[in-house]
Amino acid sequence: QVQLVESGGGLVQAGGSLRLSCAASGSIFSINGMGWYRQAPGKQRELVAVITSGGNTNYSDSVKGRFTISRDNAKNTVYLQMNSLKPEDTAVYYCNVDIVFRRADYYSSLGYWGQGTQVTVSS
Repeated sequence: QVQLVESGGGLVQAGGSLRLSCAASGSIFSINGMGWYRQAPGKQRELVAVITSGGNTNYSDSVKGRFTISRDNAKNTVYLQMNSLKPEDTAVYYCNVDIVFRRADYYSSLGYWGQGTQVTVSS
């Protein structure tokens, strides 16, 4: 069993900052990639940022230079620091984590989604 718990969303004025967290717990051997996605009303879910197990990062053009993704492997947690927030950043933010499980004689991996956290940026 694996559980992802997100926190840190809320209401902020344009230009403000928020920090999202997503902590994974359960029978985890290791974690591969971790990422953040968002979905605004009436729109498809889109990639915001991803980070590999080695710490390499990638961002969507819309958040590059404003958002920073990071991870704490000891805590199985991924963070998203969001600065200079804009009204168009308003969305439900979801974390996605690729978890590796150790079986009797092999390893397997499976992706999990967090429950989502609302971020609202007022103008």
